[in-house]
Amino acid sequence: MGPLEGVRVVEFAGLGPGPFCGMLLADLGADVVRIDRLGARGGLLGSLGATSLLDRGKRSIALDLKDPADVEVVRALVRRSDVLLEGFRPGVMERLGLGPDELMGENPALVYGRMTGWGQTGPLASSAGHDIDYIALTGALGATGRPDERPAPPLNLLGDFGGGGVFLALGALAALIRARTTGEGQVVDAAIVDGTAVLTTMIHGMLDAGVWTDRRGRNLLDTGAPFYDVYRCADDRFLAVGALEEQFYAALLDGLGLAGEESLPDRNDPRQWPALRERFTETFASRTRAEWWQVFEGTDACVAPVWSLLEATTDRHNAERGVFVEVDGVVQPDVAPRFSATPGRVGSVPEAGQHSDEIRAELGL
Repeated sequence: MGPLEGVRVVEFAGLGPGPFCGMLLADLGADVVRIDRLGARGGLLGSLGATSLLDRGKRSIALDLKDPADVEVVRALVRRSDVLLEGFRPGVMERLGLGPDELMGENPALVYGRMTGWGQTGPLASSAGHDIDYIALTGALGATGRPDERPAPPLNLLGDFGGGGVFLALGALAALIRARTTGEGQVVDAAIVDGTAVLTTMIHGMLDAGVWTDRRGRNLLDTGAPFYDVYRCADDRFLAVGALEEQFYAALLDGLGLAGEESLPDRNDPRQWPALRERFTETFASRTRAEWWQVFEGTDACVAPVWSLLEATTDRHNAERGVFVEVDGVVQPDVAPRFSATPGRVGSVPEAGQHSDEIRAELGL
């Protein structure tokens, strides 16, 4: 049933990072009850015509939070739960009478998880925003992309899910450990700006050490180095190259047929990187992606094909490892991380309100 079997979570319906956090906990065995708005179809994403896989493994109860009777149902749920997850703007839960003071007064061990973009405090706390805005403010977006092009947003993975949902899950579980030890819950203020900033810690260390320039596309890990970049093949498809260490770089040159070429520009001299990139560009363009993958697969050259999302689901390594699974006819990522004794499980996506009667019965209502 997963390592979080027995952990009970109440999640208020939302978009992106909050539901993603709830999905992570449900994948690992927590009983996650999602509170959907009465009359909603398939959660909030249902209004966009999409089925949200972020709801997988959860149960759903549909409530009207403006109805005092339904607010009492929420209170009953929270009294028997370990963790609460909400992603409203600051002050909304308080206006509903469901703020930390009220609910933790009834359940002192409650972990009250709050997911926002800007955080509960600060001059932007009450402002609207999305992933692209949060990663822009932290410098992460400005560091991503080619030097002569606009910054390239990495979908909404970096802010919403990396800096937001994952950090909320980490904070909730850390607070839960303390609550089970002391009987004292607490508020977890998980802001996407905070989490995204933490993700850039190594880069800040490199800036401080003087080995990183505060300009995108000029550095070792931002495609500035020709041996850490993406190259176009003869069929207009791409290969990713990450041959940082000397031994991996040697394997790269060997696969490209460039080993021992005396005229090859020195990779240790950044002034020669443009010439080295030009040489690599010409070489990779001489064969198709499939032909190069036959050369590099299984070697230490740190080369990989750039698959599309659908291509990735049929990759040989991903298939043999079971990175993707099919549940209810939908191919999707499997649970991560993996546990030797208590593996997690991908559950089904509930309809909004599907478990309302069941949950009310559990609460004696």
